[in-house]
Amino acid sequence: MSDDSQFRFGAATGVGSMPGDDAREAAKTVTGSFEDFPFLPELPARGPGADMIGRTAGMLVELYARVEPSGWRIGDRPGRDTKRARSWLGEDLDALEEFTQGYEGPLKVQAVGPWTLATAVELKNGEAALSDPGACRDLAASLAEGLRLHLAEMQRRVPGAQLVLQLDEPSLTAVLRGQVKSASGYRTHRAVDRQLVEATLRDLVAVHRTGPVVVHSCAPDVPIALLRRTGAAAVSLDFSLLTERDDEVIGEAVEGGTRLFAGVVPGTDGPLSDPAGSVMGVRTLWRRLGLHPGLLAEAVTITPSCGLAGASPAYARKALAHCVRAARSLADNPE
Repeated sequence: MSDDSQFRFGAATGVGSMPGDDAREAAKTVTGSFEDFPFLPELPARGPGADMIGRTAGMLVELYARVEPSGWRIGDRPGRDTKRARSWLGEDLDALEEFTQGYEGPLKVQAVGPWTLATAVELKNGEAALSDPGACRDLAASLAEGLRLHLAEMQRRVPGAQLVLQLDEPSLTAVLRGQVKSASGYRTHRAVDRQLVEATLRDLVAVHRTGPVVVHSCAPDVPIALLRRTGAAAVSLDFSLLTERDDEVIGEAVEGGTRLFAGVVPGTDGPLSDPAGSVMGVRTLWRRLGLHPGLLAEAVTITPSCGLAGASPAYARKALAHCVRAARSLADNPE
């Protein structure tokens, strides 16, 4: 893993998903909105294989998944669902490459992390891979190899980019607490040992040797201390779900050099406050923690609270622009 203390993150970016099904339109919006921290958009409205689970399943090496009525299931060979997922990812890469000619700076790519993937991908018996420690191990190893290839392909297409890898782990808290339901829905899978969860994530973080990794979850109670121990350089979360209970662990994270991706702009259509209002909670938290206001712009990247797949295209554009203005407000008036 590289030394991320010297890495220049952008002040604002998106989470990952965007509305609509036009890859060029999405890439144009994202690169136009975030001139110094664009990301590779995901367009789940296109259907299975463009959703976050299917997209990541398509990246797996020597493991293949197909769509069943109950969701994604591991199969023996690449079928049309795998081919479709890879084809859409290729389309998205083509579009992003077109709009990042000559770009130099941070560029974010997203994939589902090993534990959320294990809750969402089924084995042949219909149970989640999470139910089988060996399957979890195989899935994580396959994902690590797939991410290596994906990052190399991104670097080839946008040579000036400093790649940031985002691992989406919305199910992580449920995995740690034994709250993931079985296929029948009548019981839950047992909690996975914290040290195993941490070690598996550390191995995935280590895949990206040339840049930082951010772990994203828009669920409550993100295990920030555990994520820091994996070597993740940043944690991305829905800021509205934080409570004062989280103060101490956030204060320690920021003082220890972990960056916060603060999701402060709603991910679905609705009225937007003024940019300063959107980051008021971040300023309040900073004051509560007794942190230096000058640290704010150095330690925080502003994002929507979650992906924008459920938003209208017009609102999504507005929300991304609003993130940029809110980040500027934070930098200009840290007090």
